[in-house]
Amino acid sequence: MLRILRQRWLRDLLVTMAVLVSTAALVAAPEQAMEGAKNGLALCFNVIVPSLFPFFVLSSLVVDLGLAAYLGGALEGLMRPLFRVSGSCSAAVVLGFIGGYPVGARTALQLYQQGLCSKVEAERLLAFCNNSGPAFIFGVVGAGVFGDGRVGLLLYLTHTLASLLVGLLFRFHGGSRRAGATSPRRSKPIETVTVPAAFTGAVTRSFQSTLNICAFVVFFSVVLQLLAAWGALSALAQALGLLGLSPEWARRLVAGLLELSSGVSSLSGGSGLAGRASMAAFMLGWAGLSVHCQVLSFLLDSGLSARIYLAGKLCHGLIAAALTWLATQLFPISQSVSHYLIQQTESIASLDFSTALAISTCAAFGCWLLFTALCAMLARKRYGKISNHHVY
Repeated sequence: MLRILRQRWLRDLLVTMAVLVSTAALVAAPEQAMEGAKNGLALCFNVIVPSLFPFFVLSSLVVDLGLAAYLGGALEGLMRPLFRVSGSCSAAVVLGFIGGYPVGARTALQLYQQGLCSKVEAERLLAFCNNSGPAFIFGVVGAGVFGDGRVGLLLYLTHTLASLLVGLLFRFHGGSRRAGATSPRRSKPIETVTVPAAFTGAVTRSFQSTLNICAFVVFFSVVLQLLAAWGALSALAQALGLLGLSPEWARRLVAGLLELSSGVSSLSGGSGLAGRASMAAFMLGWAGLSVHCQVLSFLLDSGLSARIYLAGKLCHGLIAAALTWLATQLFPISQSVSHYLIQQTESIASLDFSTALAISTCAAFGCWLLFTALCAMLARKRYGKISNHHVY
């Protein structure tokens, strides 16, 4: 089957058919397409831009100003034995956990482009550093979808643990090579640019990256609206039903495979907390086709393998689902949808652009201060040791 799909004429035929079908769907259902585009633009304006842009700027400054290299010297003894990556890669891991999709993947690509990690190390990073942010898991999924903050805490813990386990699993990617074959060689230990140049470049590149992500969000919002209008989602759900899934669970899984927020929102209500929480954990680990397209837009012409990234996300989803199901069996949670949590969810969902931007900027600035303070402390220790060596 794969050999047949590799034929160029067949790929061209499938692409042509997809374009024609998409055009016909847009012409036949313009109202649904416009509604999907409006929803996508609203999501970009109220959520995507204010939450991602500050962290994109932060990740660029961390790499360009040499903070990642300073951290690399201190965390080499931790990152190398665990994940077989350089210590500088810790910046991508940390930002990937606090910034949300796709901050970690973009930081990993920047580290590779700056020569702070090798190609194999960057691919290992891509397998596990692109994670959901705590605000989305606690606020939207925990309090919003399940109405219980304990479920949000459980999902965040299993999501984090599954990501680290994927990192341990993919440490074997690239085989057993010599240490010098996987570590980048730099003529200088730390290469930086001036602060004005770093800030200007960070803002410019971050804005372009944010626009690319918004384009994919709007596109998939339109696609989902059209698929729902034409019954394609129901057809896919029926196809998955052949695997033994009920129609309801199949529809939930299809939505989660395509777009994360639509998938997790379909899990609200109903019985079977363990099953719904496990599927939410899978969706958070898998992240959805929309997030994958956002990441793959960064990887174009980079030479990094997209298959490693996709395999890592699939493993992340499966491991997170298994851990969540096991945790719900060992520590049963009696779901209680309180009025207070519902009010919390409504306040989070109704945040305007300025409020969301202010919260995200403050969080990014706080992370910047922590990075800077840690690097300053490491620099003082380093130069203190050097000066002590020269005293006779």
